[in-house]
Amino acid sequence: MGTPRARPPLAERVEELLAPGGPLPIVEAGDPVLRRVTEPYDGQLAPALLARFVEALRLTMHAAPGVGLAAPQVGVELRIAVVEDPAPVPEEVRVARGRVPQPFRVLVDPVYEPVGAERAAFFEGCLSVPGWQAVVARPAHVRLRATDEHGHAVDEVFSGWPARIVQHETDHLDGTLYLDRAEPRSLSSSRAMAELWTQPTPEAAAAALGFELPGPAA
Repeated sequence: MGTPRARPPLAERVEELLAPGGPLPIVEAGDPVLRRVTEPYDGQLAPALLARFVEALRLTMHAAPGVGLAAPQVGVELRIAVVEDPAPVPEEVRVARGRVPQPFRVLVDPVYEPVGAERAAFFEGCLSVPGWQAVVARPAHVRLRATDEHGHAVDEVFSGWPARIVQHETDHLDGTLYLDRAEPRSLSSSRAMAELWTQPTPEAAAAALGFELPGPAA
């Protein structure tokens, strides 16, 4: 009986992943890579390869389309994610969800912590869980610490929808999917969402589907 083959070095695997060009395949729920804690970034990719990988994440996020993408979602177990949100939403949605445009950012080794006790609950989806959405209650304000792709420190408080995005993507790097934090009774297919739950807030869904939303912050 032969010995198991060792996995090739991470840089070699990233080179192979990037070789075809174009958007990268997105890994879907059920693949173990989405449930592993990622490696902190410590120069595993040379600067030129890191830049190519970041650009590939950006291209893939745009093509999906999405507002964030974490390295494990393309099968790479590194603590790197990208976010960007042009926020092309109606005014009532912008106000209700605090959804404002966010520039393209690279988050390396991000961690977050709640700022205050306020929580906000909205439907949330994921490129790795296609066809479904569910309501997730998350801290409304978080402090995010990270570095960017050039090693510059990031230490910023995010609120509203941008706070939700950075929490969602950082969770991916810890092997956590949004479904782990979701209200199970809110789980809705894309068709149900389009037909029933397009309102800016999930109050109608909570009443009809029988789940509770967080109350006002103390």
